[in-house]
Amino acid sequence: MQLLLLLQTNGKMTASRLATELEVSVRTIYRDVEALSGAGVPIYAEAGPGGGVRLVDGYRTRLTGLTAAEAEALALSGLPGAASELGLGTVLAAAQLKVDAALPPELRSRAVRMRERFHLDAPGWFAREEPVPHLAALSRAVWEDQRAEIRYRKRDGEVKRLLDPLGLVLKAGVWYLVALSGRTRSLRTFRVSRVQSVRVLAEGAQRPDDFDLASHWAEASVGFLGSWQTTPVQVRLRSEHLRLIRYVQDPTRTEAALASASEPDDDGWVRLTLQFENLEMAGYDLMRLGGDVEVLEPVELRAHLAARASEMVERYASVPA
Repeated sequence: MQLLLLLQTNGKMTASRLATELEVSVRTIYRDVEALSGAGVPIYAEAGPGGGVRLVDGYRTRLTGLTAAEAEALALSGLPGAASELGLGTVLAAAQLKVDAALPPELRSRAVRMRERFHLDAPGWFAREEPVPHLAALSRAVWEDQRAEIRYRKRDGEVKRLLDPLGLVLKAGVWYLVALSGRTRSLRTFRVSRVQSVRVLAEGAQRPDDFDLASHWAEASVGFLGSWQTTPVQVRLRSEHLRLIRYVQDPTRTEAALASASEPDDDGWVRLTLQFENLEMAGYDLMRLGGDVEVLEPVELRAHLAARASEMVERYASVPA
């Protein structure tokens, strides 16, 4: 479809130029031209100087009638859940119907096969779905470059914030709003599920000319992970149970934990270093591994687990009345 629209917009184009535009090889362009021709599209290649790939004069794809909202929704075609949360679920469905209708029969069947065989599910397992009732309003403020006043829930209560919304990010099934906030109009990130109310103002938002949402998010993510303070815990673990590490370490820490593992000792145990948010969380998580793990350091965590284990032994030693 992208190749067709390029030819429809620009007329005749060389195979090398098409390859550059579509970031594929010239051989791929010729193969796609042959496939399109076989699917009934009046497309052909002219050889020699001044030649190129072109459509028969007067031919246009039937990709017509897309509304502005439908065209915008196509950017979320791989994330129907996200589109629905943004209030674009029915709009996306309408856009996909129009795209399907515009495709030649062979390409239409390929598109249908693709949707039948591939599905993108962004959130991780066991993640509780977060209600985002104000996402659509924030999306409108972002799209229309309008300031917004929100009430935001923090650990110590609610606060009001006047924002210049810059963008929305969906990370592992969780929505975040990137905005300018405060007197200094500094860049801040807000978890959308914690937004209690939104009032979109008539006043236009200030958007920095050099702001790029993807670049900012990448830099902010690196900074966030770098500033995440963790507590190291030295443990012994049965080597055959190293796979259990993923149950007590998130994916960003699992690789480092496994890399720290020693060679198995004579009893088949390995030593490694795990990272936790704090000792309390370490205690809860490590209890899940039962007798397959032994804490070596810090000693206060070792004592805590020993006390917890003694309590459990005492509790289960007697038969409940």
